[in-house]
Amino acid sequence: MRILVTGSNGLLGQKLVHQLSRDSEVELFATARGENRLNHQRGYVYHSMDISNLDEVLAVFKEVKPEVVIHTAAMTHVDQCEDDQEGCLKLNVEAVQYIIAACSQTKSHLVHLSTDFIFDGSEGPLDENAIPAPVSFYGDSKWRAEKLIQASTVPHAILRTVLVYGVAENMSRSNIVLWAKGALEKGNTITVVDDQYRTPTLAEDLAQGCVLAAKQKAQGIYNISGPDFYSIIDMVREIASFWGFNQDLISPVSSTTLNQTAKRPPKTGFIIDKAKKELGYQPHSFKDGLRLVDAQIKAESAN
Repeated sequence: MRILVTGSNGLLGQKLVHQLSRDSEVELFATARGENRLNHQRGYVYHSMDISNLDEVLAVFKEVKPEVVIHTAAMTHVDQCEDDQEGCLKLNVEAVQYIIAACSQTKSHLVHLSTDFIFDGSEGPLDENAIPAPVSFYGDSKWRAEKLIQASTVPHAILRTVLVYGVAENMSRSNIVLWAKGALEKGNTITVVDDQYRTPTLAEDLAQGCVLAAKQKAQGIYNISGPDFYSIIDMVREIASFWGFNQDLISPVSSTTLNQTAKRPPKTGFIIDKAKKELGYQPHSFKDGLRLVDAQIKAESAN
Protein backbone atom coordinates (compact mmCIF):
# COMPACT_ATOMS: atom_id res chain seq x y z
CA MET A 1 0.00 0.00 0.00
CA ARG A 2 1.42 3.39 -1.04
CA ILE A 3 0.95 5.78 1.89
CA LEU A 4 1.84 9.47 1.88
CA VAL A 5 2.22 11.29 5.21
CA THR A 6 2.13 15.08 5.50
CA GLY A 7 3.85 16.87 8.40
CA SER A 8 6.47 14.13 8.80
CA ASN A 9 8.80 16.40 10.82
CA GLY A 10 6.18 16.85 13.57
CA LEU A 11 5.62 14.66 16.62
CA LEU A 12 2.87 12.51 15.09
CA GLY A 13 4.52 12.54 11.65
CA GLN A 14 7.75 11.18 13.13
CA LYS A 15 5.93 8.35 14.92
CA LEU A 16 4.14 7.44 11.67
CA VAL A 17 7.43 7.35 9.76
CA HIS A 18 8.98 5.11 12.44
CA GLN A 19 6.02 2.71 12.37
CA LEU A 20 5.34 2.62 8.63
CA SER A 21 8.94 2.60 7.33
CA ARG A 22 9.39 -0.77 9.06
CA ASP A 23 6.18 -2.21 7.61
CA SER A 24 6.84 -4.59 4.70
CA GLU A 25 3.26 -4.10 3.44
CA VAL A 26 3.73 -0.34 3.00
CA GLU A 27 5.58 1.84 0.51
CA LEU A 28 5.99 5.06 2.47
CA PHE A 29 6.36 8.64 1.25
CA ALA A 30 7.04 11.27 3.90
CA THR A 31 6.48 14.97 3.24
CA ALA A 32 7.03 18.18 5.17
CA ARG A 33 7.99 21.76 4.45
CA GLY A 34 11.73 22.15 3.90
CA GLU A 35 14.30 19.52 4.78
CA ASN A 36 13.73 16.09 6.29
CA ARG A 37 14.64 16.63 9.97
CA LEU A 38 14.49 12.97 10.99
CA ASN A 39 17.65 11.08 11.91
CA HIS A 40 15.95 7.90 10.68
CA GLN A 41 15.98 8.19 6.87
CA ARG A 42 15.69 4.60 5.64
CA GLY A 43 12.68 2.65 4.44
CA TYR A 44 10.83 5.58 2.85
CA VAL A 45 11.11 8.34 0.25
CA TYR A 46 11.06 11.98 1.39
CA HIS A 47 9.58 14.84 -0.64
CA SER A 48 9.69 18.47 0.46
CA MET A 49 6.08 19.71 0.20
CA ASP A 50 4.52 22.93 1.42
CA ILE A 51 0.82 22.15 1.98
CA SER A 52 -0.07 25.82 1.40
CA ASN A 53 1.30 25.68 -2.17
CA LEU A 54 -1.27 24.05 -4.47
CA ASP A 55 1.17 23.46 -7.35
CA GLU A 56 3.63 21.72 -5.03
CA VAL A 57 0.90 19.53 -3.51
CA LEU A 58 -0.46 18.51 -6.92
CA ALA A 59 3.03 17.80 -8.30
CA VAL A 60 4.02 15.55 -5.36
CA PHE A 61 0.71 13.67 -5.44
CA LYS A 62 1.02 13.21 -9.23
CA GLU A 63 4.49 11.72 -8.79
CA VAL A 64 3.69 9.51 -5.77
CA LYS A 65 0.11 8.44 -6.67
CA PRO A 66 -0.66 7.50 -3.04
CA GLU A 67 -3.36 4.98 -2.24
CA VAL A 68 -3.84 6.57 1.19
CA VAL A 69 -2.88 10.00 2.53
CA ILE A 70 -2.46 10.62 6.26
CA HIS A 71 -2.74 14.39 6.67
CA THR A 72 -1.11 15.47 9.95
CA ALA A 73 0.36 18.85 8.90
CA ALA A 74 -1.41 21.84 10.47
CA MET A 75 -0.90 25.01 12.49
CA THR A 76 -1.65 23.75 16.00
CA HIS A 77 -0.38 26.46 18.36
CA VAL A 78 -3.71 27.71 19.70
CA ASP A 79 -2.68 31.27 20.66
CA GLN A 80 -0.64 31.71 17.48
CA CYS A 81 -3.71 30.79 15.44
CA GLU A 82 -5.68 33.48 17.28
CA ASP A 83 -2.96 36.08 16.60
CA ASP A 84 -2.28 35.07 12.99
CA GLN A 85 -5.72 34.16 11.68
CA GLU A 86 -4.66 34.54 8.06
CA GLY A 87 -1.77 32.09 8.53
CA CYS A 88 -4.06 29.70 10.39
CA LEU A 89 -6.65 29.76 7.59
CA LYS A 90 -3.92 29.17 5.03
CA LEU A 91 -2.56 26.05 6.75
CA ASN A 92 -5.69 24.60 8.35
CA VAL A 93 -8.41 25.37 5.81
CA GLU A 94 -7.02 26.36 2.38
CA ALA A 95 -4.33 23.66 2.53
CA VAL A 96 -7.03 21.08 3.25
CA GLN A 97 -8.80 22.19 0.05
CA TYR A 98 -5.54 21.52 -1.80
CA ILE A 99 -5.17 18.08 -0.20
CA ILE A 100 -8.79 17.28 -1.16
CA ALA A 101 -8.13 18.42 -4.75
CA ALA A 102 -4.98 16.29 -4.96
CA CYS A 103 -6.73 13.24 -3.42
CA SER A 104 -9.51 13.64 -6.00
CA GLN A 105 -6.99 13.59 -8.85
CA THR A 106 -5.08 10.54 -7.58
CA LYS A 107 -8.19 8.77 -6.19
CA SER A 108 -6.55 8.57 -2.76
CA HIS A 109 -8.23 7.69 0.51
CA LEU A 110 -7.76 10.51 3.06
CA VAL A 111 -7.09 10.07 6.78
CA HIS A 112 -7.35 13.55 8.31
CA LEU A 113 -6.35 14.63 11.82
CA SER A 114 -8.70 16.81 13.84
CA THR A 115 -9.00 17.91 17.45
CA ASP A 116 -11.11 18.13 20.61
CA PHE A 117 -10.82 21.93 20.25
CA ILE A 118 -13.74 21.88 17.80
CA PHE A 119 -15.94 21.60 20.92
CA ASP A 120 -16.93 24.29 23.45
CA GLY A 121 -15.92 22.15 26.44
CA SER A 122 -19.25 22.35 28.24
CA GLU A 123 -19.16 18.59 28.78
CA GLY A 124 -16.92 15.56 28.35
CA PRO A 125 -15.78 12.93 27.63
CA LEU A 126 -17.46 13.10 24.22
CA ASP A 127 -18.41 10.53 21.59
CA GLU A 128 -18.33 10.95 17.79
CA ASN A 129 -21.87 12.37 17.71
CA ALA A 130 -21.11 15.41 19.89
CA ILE A 131 -21.99 18.72 18.22
CA PRO A 132 -18.98 20.95 17.40
CA ALA A 133 -19.02 24.54 18.70
CA PRO A 134 -15.44 25.88 18.70
CA VAL A 135 -14.43 28.66 21.14
CA SER A 136 -11.09 29.55 19.46
CA PHE A 137 -9.97 30.42 15.94
CA TYR A 138 -7.84 27.26 15.91
CA GLY A 139 -10.86 25.12 16.81
CA ASP A 140 -12.95 26.91 14.19
CA SER A 141 -10.31 26.34 11.48
CA LYS A 142 -10.20 22.60 12.24
CA TRP A 143 -14.00 22.37 12.21
CA ARG A 144 -14.10 24.18 8.85
CA ALA A 145 -11.58 21.65 7.50
CA GLU A 146 -13.75 18.75 8.68
CA LYS A 147 -16.78 20.24 6.91
CA LEU A 148 -14.81 20.66 3.66
CA ILE A 149 -13.75 17.00 3.76
CA GLN A 150 -17.27 15.79 4.59
CA ALA A 151 -18.69 17.81 1.69
CA SER A 152 -16.14 16.36 -0.76
CA THR A 153 -16.38 13.13 -2.76
CA VAL A 154 -13.02 11.90 -1.41
CA PRO A 155 -13.33 8.70 0.68
CA HIS A 156 -12.11 9.67 4.13
CA ALA A 157 -11.73 9.06 7.83
CA ILE A 158 -11.53 11.99 10.25
CA LEU A 159 -9.57 11.15 13.40
CA ARG A 160 -10.10 13.52 16.32
CA THR A 161 -7.52 13.55 19.10
CA VAL A 162 -6.70 15.21 22.44
CA LEU A 163 -3.54 16.65 24.08
CA VAL A 164 -0.82 14.60 22.36
CA TYR A 165 2.42 13.91 24.24
CA GLY A 166 5.63 12.03 23.50
CA VAL A 167 9.32 12.23 22.63
CA ALA A 168 10.58 13.15 19.16
CA GLU A 169 13.71 14.40 17.41
CA ASN A 170 14.53 18.08 16.83
CA MET A 171 11.16 19.21 18.12
CA SER A 172 10.23 22.84 17.67
CA ARG A 173 7.57 22.54 20.41
CA SER A 174 7.28 20.77 23.74
CA ASN A 175 4.21 19.01 25.14
CA ILE A 176 2.67 18.72 28.60
CA VAL A 177 4.68 15.70 29.76
CA LEU A 178 8.09 17.00 28.63
CA TRP A 179 7.32 20.51 29.90
CA ALA A 180 6.20 19.36 33.37
CA LYS A 181 9.04 16.85 33.69
CA GLY A 182 11.64 19.42 32.61
CA ALA A 183 10.43 22.10 35.02
CA LEU A 184 9.96 19.83 38.05
CA GLU A 185 13.34 18.17 37.46
CA LYS A 186 14.97 21.59 37.86
CA GLY A 187 12.99 22.21 41.05
CA ASN A 188 10.97 25.00 39.44
CA THR A 189 7.54 25.92 40.78
CA ILE A 190 4.83 25.53 38.13
CA THR A 191 1.26 26.77 38.01
CA VAL A 192 -1.17 24.36 36.36
CA VAL A 193 -4.85 24.81 35.51
CA ASP A 194 -7.20 22.85 37.76
CA ASP A 195 -10.40 23.50 35.77
CA GLN A 196 -9.65 21.80 32.45
CA TYR A 197 -10.15 18.09 31.71
CA ARG A 198 -8.71 15.92 28.93
CA THR A 199 -7.88 12.35 27.86
CA PRO A 200 -4.11 12.70 27.12
CA THR A 201 -2.90 10.81 24.05
CA LEU A 202 0.46 9.09 23.57
CA ALA A 203 1.86 9.98 20.12
CA GLU A 204 2.57 6.28 19.38
CA ASP A 205 -1.09 5.49 20.07
CA LEU A 206 -2.32 8.22 17.76
CA ALA A 207 0.03 6.92 15.05
CA GLN A 208 -1.37 3.41 15.63
CA GLY A 209 -4.90 4.80 15.13
CA CYS A 210 -3.83 6.47 11.87
CA VAL A 211 -2.23 3.28 10.57
CA LEU A 212 -5.31 1.19 11.45
CA ALA A 213 -7.60 3.69 9.69
CA ALA A 214 -5.28 3.84 6.65
CA LYS A 215 -4.88 0.09 6.22
CA GLN A 216 -8.61 -0.55 6.61
CA LYS A 217 -9.52 2.51 4.54
CA ALA A 218 -11.93 3.36 7.32
CA GLN A 219 -14.66 5.90 6.64
CA GLY A 220 -16.32 8.35 9.00
CA ILE A 221 -15.32 10.01 12.27
CA TYR A 222 -13.26 8.29 14.98
CA ASN A 223 -12.12 9.51 18.38
CA ILE A 224 -8.49 8.51 18.91
CA SER A 225 -7.16 9.42 22.35
CA GLY A 226 -5.83 7.93 25.55
CA PRO A 227 -8.26 5.98 27.75
CA ASP A 228 -7.77 7.98 30.99
CA PHE A 229 -9.76 11.12 31.86
CA TYR A 230 -7.86 13.64 34.01
CA SER A 231 -7.94 17.24 35.11
CA ILE A 232 -4.74 18.82 33.79
CA ILE A 233 -3.41 19.39 37.31
CA ASP A 234 -3.98 15.71 38.21
CA MET A 235 -2.17 14.75 35.02
CA VAL A 236 0.83 16.85 36.11
CA ARG A 237 0.67 15.34 39.62
CA GLU A 238 0.76 11.90 37.97
CA ILE A 239 3.87 12.99 36.03
CA ALA A 240 5.49 14.23 39.27
CA SER A 241 4.62 10.99 41.05
CA PHE A 242 5.98 8.83 38.21
CA TRP A 243 9.41 10.51 38.21
CA GLY A 244 9.47 11.07 41.97
CA PHE A 245 9.38 14.88 41.89
CA ASN A 246 8.16 17.15 44.68
CA GLN A 247 4.40 17.72 44.23
CA ASP A 248 4.55 20.84 46.41
CA LEU A 249 6.10 22.57 43.38
CA ILE A 250 2.73 22.32 41.59
CA SER A 251 0.34 25.22 42.26
CA PRO A 252 -3.27 25.17 41.00
CA VAL A 253 -4.56 28.11 39.00
CA SER A 254 -7.89 28.90 37.38
CA SER A 255 -7.69 29.17 33.58
CA THR A 256 -9.75 32.38 33.81
CA THR A 257 -6.77 34.17 35.41
CA LEU A 258 -4.22 33.22 32.70
CA ASN A 259 -4.92 35.92 30.08
CA GLN A 260 -4.32 33.47 27.21
CA THR A 261 -5.02 34.91 23.77
CA ALA A 262 -7.35 32.06 22.79
CA LYS A 263 -10.06 30.44 24.86
CA ARG A 264 -9.69 26.74 25.67
CA PRO A 265 -12.60 24.34 26.06
CA PRO A 266 -12.82 23.53 29.82
CA LYS A 267 -13.82 19.89 29.54
CA THR A 268 -13.32 17.59 26.56
CA GLY A 269 -11.76 14.13 26.47
CA PHE A 270 -13.06 11.34 24.28
CA ILE A 271 -15.01 8.12 24.48
CA ILE A 272 -12.99 5.76 22.25
CA ASP A 273 -15.29 2.70 22.12
CA LYS A 274 -15.95 3.08 18.37
CA ALA A 275 -12.24 3.09 17.45
CA LYS A 276 -11.59 0.10 19.72
CA LYS A 277 -14.48 -1.88 18.25
CA GLU A 278 -14.25 -0.96 14.57
CA LEU A 279 -10.51 -0.33 14.09
CA GLY A 280 -9.00 -2.55 16.79
CA TYR A 281 -7.44 0.51 18.47
CA GLN A 282 -5.65 -0.29 21.76
CA PRO A 283 -4.10 2.71 23.50
CA HIS A 284 -1.71 2.70 26.47
CA SER A 285 -2.89 3.86 29.89
CA PHE A 286 -1.37 7.22 30.88
CA LYS A 287 1.01 5.46 33.32
CA ASP A 288 2.18 3.05 30.63
CA GLY A 289 2.59 6.00 28.27
CA LEU A 290 4.89 7.67 30.82
CA ARG A 291 6.90 4.44 31.06
CA LEU A 292 7.42 4.47 27.30
CA VAL A 293 8.42 8.15 27.34
CA ASP A 294 10.88 7.43 30.17
CA ALA A 295 12.45 4.52 28.25
CA GLN A 296 12.81 6.72 25.13
CA ILE A 297 14.43 9.56 27.09
CA LYS A 298 16.90 7.09 28.64
CA ALA A 299 17.69 5.54 25.25
CA GLU A 300 18.25 9.01 23.77
CA SER A 301 20.65 10.08 26.53
CA ALA A 302 22.53 6.75 26.21
CA ASN A 303 23.27 7.60 22.59
